[in-house]
Amino acid sequence: MSPSKSGYAPLLRVCRHSLLLLALAWLAACAPVPTHNPMAHWVESPNQDSRRPVLIVLHFTDQRSVQQSLETLRTPHSQNPVSAHYLIGSNGDIYQLVADEQRAWHAGPGRWGTITDVNSASIGIELDNDGKSPFASAQIDSLLRLLTDLTDRLRIPRTQIIGHEDLAPSRKVDPGRLFPWKQLADAGFGLWPQGTLVDPPPGFDPWMALGLIGYPLDDRSAAVRSFHHHFRGIGGDTLDADDLRVLYALALQLGGTRAP
Repeated sequence: MSPSKSGYAPLLRVCRHSLLLLALAWLAACAPVPTHNPMAHWVESPNQDSRRPVLIVLHFTDQRSVQQSLETLRTPHSQNPVSAHYLIGSNGDIYQLVADEQRAWHAGPGRWGTITDVNSASIGIELDNDGKSPFASAQIDSLLRLLTDLTDRLRIPRTQIIGHEDLAPSRKVDPGRLFPWKQLADAGFGLWPQGTLVDPPPGFDPWMALGLIGYPLDDRSAAVRSFHHHFRGIGGDTLDADDLRVLYALALQLGGTRAP
């Protein structure tokens, strides 16, 4: 006996529905990944190429306004082009200039640990600040949100957040001694000494500890100045007893030495 037309109708509806779902799934799989972060205003800079980030570098702009910094970071220069992935205004607005997967030109010469081409391995974040003023609360709040997004989405270790002066201590001073590294550490970002600080044992080598953290030691006085800005919020280029306690704690955390 031949099936009736009414018997085919439900089957056809099921087939059409299944085909539609398959088509939608295929389109979703083929859809391109967005090239910019929806958290930020997309203001593309041409100063970029491909790379993979494993580090985040923080800067201050040392300019008069966000608009001036946007122009600087987007203007081609034949000798020394500069760009960054993100710029955060003092009011907390986040701008993205270079896609996360592209190479921005923000770090320049320098190194951090074994990373010698920092631009190829990092995300650069500029903060609208003149280098002499405290960083605005709204700006740091936005930075913490952005760091959460970047470290989660790009799988960058949360300890791998440094300042420009850390990787280039003889050449740069940003983000400077006023930057609130402790506030970032309290939110879970960056390397910071944990627990009670104690005197290191005899024979402890502070230069080994500075190198283990990542500081280049070509100019040891400059490395100490950058270390002081980052971990103690002070100036000076001579290590003291408090520095040794901090360095010992950090070396223990990094596994570069053992507790007595």
